Amino acid sequence: MKKHILLPFIILVATVHMEAQGVAASPTYIKELTSEWKGERFEDGRPKVSDALLKRMRNIQIEEAWGFLRGRGYRNQYEGGWEIIHPDSVMTGRVVTAQYMPLRPDYKELIKHKGGKEKRDTIGGSNSWPIEILVPGDVYVADGYGRIIDGTLIGSNLGNAIYANSKNGFIFDGGVRDVAGLLTIKGFNGWYRGADPSYLQEEMLTHINTPIRIGRATVLPGDVVLANRHGTIFIPSHLASELVLSSEIVGLKDQFGFQRLREKKYTPGQIDTKWTDAINADFKQWLDAYPDDELPMTRQELQDYLHVEQH
Repeated sequence: MKKHILLPFIILVATVHMEAQGVAASPTYIKELTSEWKGERFEDGRPKVSDALLKRMRNIQIEEAWGFLRGRGYRNQYEGGWEIIHPDSVMTGRVVTAQYMPLRPDYKELIKHKGGKEKRDTIGGSNSWPIEILVPGDVYVADGYGRIIDGTLIGSNLGNAIYANSKNGFIFDGGVRDVAGLLTIKGFNGWYRGADPSYLQEEMLTHINTPIRIGRATVLPGDVVLANRHGTIFIPSHLASELVLSSEIVGLKDQFGFQRLREKKYTPGQIDTKWTDAINADFKQWLDAYPDDELPMTRQELQDYLHVEQH
């Protein structure tokens, strides 16, 4: 008797869960994914890493970020091998994710139905849905499973929409069309696998703001991305501030070391190994004389970091 009662209950719970699963992840789920973030959040649940920190992130080298993350156990956050609209530019921002899959008609209809319930535009293509929710400082990151032909996720029209909403760009593990038009959007940039004149017809959107794979990197909504001509690296939001400050300190140490080598005060061997107490004292004096308005961080941040490092 108990089995006959339990089975309908399990089916009911499963049905309710499936009905509740929309195209976009819920704020509750995004908060679970990013539970180590303790700061402000957007309404959709994504961590709201500050604009000031994103600006400082632009000066960080990919190798510095990669080394920092590996030191904390995050070994799958980098991806390279991109075509880039403007290779000489750097882009940072807060990630909005989208997942695409090969077209399957019945699943596409379900996505369209659920999108309608979420008040999304069901007249045009669903590849506009992630773009509609972008806010300034966002970067649209899509898993297009590397498809280029019949899988071009945007052209110049959607490119203009991305920039209008985010004042930023995109990273697509997939294709784009109309690169000539994308090149004319001032301030816009994008990392993608290839271009093709075909339009999106054998690929469909399945999820927004869920975990995705970009090449060999795992990406969560709300990650901070650093993208330049050397690749892309996706940084967990709760590590972004520490990564920036740590990398800035390394940059200052490099400046000091290069200067002292040019002055022939120390040998390369002395600079490349663990510094002696005398070199550390010299570095501290060098920092004390460094103009506050030229420091990448505040003087207080610098002093706090060095105090923790010494202890």
